[in-house]
Amino acid sequence: MIKTPHPVYNLQFGLVCLSSLLFSASFNMLIPELPSYLSSMGGAEYKGFIIALFTLTAGISRPFSGRLTDTLGRVPVMATGSIVCFVCGFLYPVLGSVAGFLFLRLIHGFSTGFKPTATAAYVADIIPQERWGEALGFHGLCFSIGMAIGPAIGSTIVLYYSIDILFYISSIFALLSIVILMNMKETLKEKQRFSLALLKISRKDIIALEVLPAAFITFMSYIAYGTILTLIPDWTQHLGISNKGLFFIVFTISSLLIRFLAGRASDKFGRTRVITIGLFLLVIALFILGYADTFWGFIFGSVAFGIATGVLSPALNAWTVNMSHPSHRGKAMATMYIALEAGIGLGALLAGWFYHDVITRVPIMLYASAGMAFLGLLFMLDRIRKEWILRRL
Repeated sequence: MIKTPHPVYNLQFGLVCLSSLLFSASFNMLIPELPSYLSSMGGAEYKGFIIALFTLTAGISRPFSGRLTDTLGRVPVMATGSIVCFVCGFLYPVLGSVAGFLFLRLIHGFSTGFKPTATAAYVADIIPQERWGEALGFHGLCFSIGMAIGPAIGSTIVLYYSIDILFYISSIFALLSIVILMNMKETLKEKQRFSLALLKISRKDIIALEVLPAAFITFMSYIAYGTILTLIPDWTQHLGISNKGLFFIVFTISSLLIRFLAGRASDKFGRTRVITIGLFLLVIALFILGYADTFWGFIFGSVAFGIATGVLSPALNAWTVNMSHPSHRGKAMATMYIALEAGIGLGALLAGWFYHDVITRVPIMLYASAGMAFLGLLFMLDRIRKEWILRRL
């Protein structure tokens, strides 16, 4: 009897991808405009906190989201992330001080602390293991489309309307993400009713030790992304490019096809090989971005960065799921995302602290981020060497 292949691209998978696209667009459309918005309120010296505070609470919330994902269910936790994003969009215009803005960035970070963790567990539930790389790559592609259209939409709205309108439209995108989640079937079979006891986190609930190698590489590679989120809007303006969202458009478009191919390649050739290639490409891309001082050099660096992240992301996600325990996928994904948020937050914090509106310091931070990615590359090369030795024994 011939076994038919699992229908990866079914309605459930399509809904979760569409919800993630809208969620991603919702908070990413704010990023290019927040540095100048903070400066207009007199908080230029706090630019590094725009991303750092966001990622701080995202990281803090990961253990809770991982535990709740494995107990309450995937869909409720995804919905919680979208609801936080929805509420925050309406509060930005109300809290018009620097202190209020920074406080809201803390709250907004909870959205990404919840939704991606539960989403990754949900995808792993509905897709067979041998196609995790492909499915997570396609889901990452959809998330990346949100990252691309978000900044472009955000910059266009501010150009023709106002920053307040941008905040409201951000909330509308989050609301649409919630509506889609209402039509999705829960995949967790043994669910628990919510109680305050579920919010009590012990040390064993925070980190899934089995996925630490993937978490380490995630941390080292995403320092660069925190640096870019903080500095690229000003670097874009310095190069005479009016649309601050151009980088995000170019790098995301360049990563779209490669994410799908990289996911399938990691299924076929192994996660570690594909991750190693991605880290090598990331180092090259960061040097190109730091060296580029022309429009086309900037575009080339954006493309290279998109390819590098497109190769890394699905392979890292699939590697984490591979090493995780089936009953603790939420905790495993939370561990990886804690590392991701820590990397982004550290990169953003250091970049903002060192940059301080001195444009000539941007390349230095990009080169330093490349150095961190290179350390990750050395780790993976050593792991591949050990795997080769074990196969020879």
